[in-house]
Amino acid sequence: MISMKEKYIKEVVPKMMADFKYKNSLSVPKIEKITLNVGLGRAITNKEYIAIAENTLSRITGQKPVLTKAKKSISAFKIREGMTIGAKVTVRNKKMYDFLDKLINVTFPRVRDFHGIDVKDKRLDSKGNFSYGFKEHTVFPEIKTDDIERVHGLEFAVTTTAKTKAECYFLLKYMGFPFIIDEDYEQKLKNSFKK
Repeated sequence: MISMKEKYIKEVVPKMMADFKYKNSLSVPKIEKITLNVGLGRAITNKEYIAIAENTLSRITGQKPVLTKAKKSISAFKIREGMTIGAKVTVRNKKMYDFLDKLINVTFPRVRDFHGIDVKDKRLDSKGNFSYGFKEHTVFPEIKTDDIERVHGLEFAVTTTAKTKAECYFLLKYMGFPFIIDEDYEQKLKNSFKK
């Protein structure tokens, strides 16, 4: 089985060049980084939740997460400036491709009642980024259900060099993302593509 990086070079780049008439292979969009994020709203009442989220992210990515702090106080949510409200990890290069491989081939198939990703619900933005959230972090193979104290959600964002929604969609589709294929929507994206 070829690695995700090889797949990008040998399969994705030629397909993108054929579909969108890029003049050279360096013009083809690529994935720059993947950011994983866990919101720590529950940490306001339970400080142990921070350690649980940190442990989850470090097991999934093999990197130590960075804690994010509140920039301003919001009394309605009992948040004070400087309070820890999230944990995030950014993966690049080899780890990014390894994470992509695991995500597409292992994690998505483990999601209960998963039928594919519907891209019409604004998961793709106009700057060529894609975001998706899991309700339970247990879908990742590194998380053993016996060790879980508390189930929490987890989001990830794929940042690409694509300049449009269409480029991002086809890049991720060719990489193997399990999108629900709607031929009318795909055609609309292709028509919207302008060099």
